[in-house]
Amino acid sequence: MALDTNFKAMDLLDVLLDANNRDPVTMMDENGRQMNFEQVAVIPMAVGEERRLYCLLKPLEQVKGIADDEAIVFRLNIGNGPTTICVEEDAEVAHAVYAKYEKLCAEAQSKKFN
Repeated sequence: MALDTNFKAMDLLDVLLDANNRDPVTMMDENGRQMNFEQVAVIPMAVGEERRLYCLLKPLEQVKGIADDEAIVFRLNIGNGPTTICVEEDAEVAHAVYAKYEKLCAEAQSKKFN
């Protein structure tokens, strides 16, 4: 099989912040299974004194314990190397991120009609 010479590796942060990107976000689960997600939002948020970046991703395939209309809150780990991502396991933080997403959506909707 020939290599695709048009392929360009991109950092996850570049993919998530690209406003023109409509492609699914593809990741591997702990068992090596490829999973595809629709990007819902990227949410910057302060937790204590720390500024963090979160993303809401909706699984495109059925995931046990996640309803079809639910998204997962992921925390982006941005450092000197490639950006990594992990599920936000602190339920209080995950709910706060989702609440901020809902607030931003309401504000955008309000501006749309004003």
